[in-house]
Amino acid sequence: MKVAAIGEAMIELSMDGDTAAVGVAGDTLNSAIYLKRSAPDIQVDYVTRLGAEPFSRKIHDFIAAQDVGTGAIETDPDGTPGLYAITTDASGERSFTYWRDRAAARSVFTGPGGPDFSVLEGYDVVYLSGISLAILPEQTRGALMNWLGGFREGGGRVVYDSNYRPRLWQDKATAQAVNAAMWALSDIALPSIDDEQAITGESADAVAARFVAMGKTGALKRGPSGPLCLATGTFGDYVPALRVVDTTAAGDSFNGAYLGAVLSGLDQAAALQAGHDLAARVVGHKGAILPA
Repeated sequence: MKVAAIGEAMIELSMDGDTAAVGVAGDTLNSAIYLKRSAPDIQVDYVTRLGAEPFSRKIHDFIAAQDVGTGAIETDPDGTPGLYAITTDASGERSFTYWRDRAAARSVFTGPGGPDFSVLEGYDVVYLSGISLAILPEQTRGALMNWLGGFREGGGRVVYDSNYRPRLWQDKATAQAVNAAMWALSDIALPSIDDEQAITGESADAVAARFVAMGKTGALKRGPSGPLCLATGTFGDYVPALRVVDTTAAGDSFNGAYLGAVLSGLDQAAALQAGHDLAARVVGHKGAILPA
């Protein structure tokens, strides 16, 4: 099985007072790494565009060191990657500062004649998020969504997480329209309760009811309460994390472990538990990626 994860890999500054640890992260990249760790036999490739300068090489080398494929990464000789800094409060809740407006990833799939998705051919599963789409020009975004429709018709599976970042969207109406279309396109849906409430203004109960009514495979991530199974509308008895240091990548890690279980043939109960357990470990660690 071959999985393509689409998105933006950035340089990460994890702040500790006045000092910072320099790493590499990005929402779908985090999930790709945890998917590969959870299911080593699955081929997981990352799809993005990087520059050719030292920080882009650092990102490329980091991805390769995680056993995530780099063959689908495009290169812009004049491009640079995005940068973000994480700060956390006393409860472990994080806030972000971004420098990403001119990142090379924003031009991924851009060819001489317009959008070109040939790099995605041959994959069985495509995983992407609202961030993956929000950074793209409108023409490329629409063309990618049309391509995903044909990909599904050909037997491929689409996995989507809205991962809503308001500042990346031109307006909320665009975010709402794109997300509604992507939930319809997705075979496996991995929404988070807070993202969906922020996008739609619905209550938590209304969000849960909406996704259960879709009848999709997937999970509604609900933080310490644990995931809701979208296929059945039920949830288990999940033990909250013992220690919360940094909530960065909590949802991304859940997605990776959940997908690793589902794509390996495990049932929903096992997949939901795997996702919750990994996320509970990740929030006890500073930064997005646990040591291998």
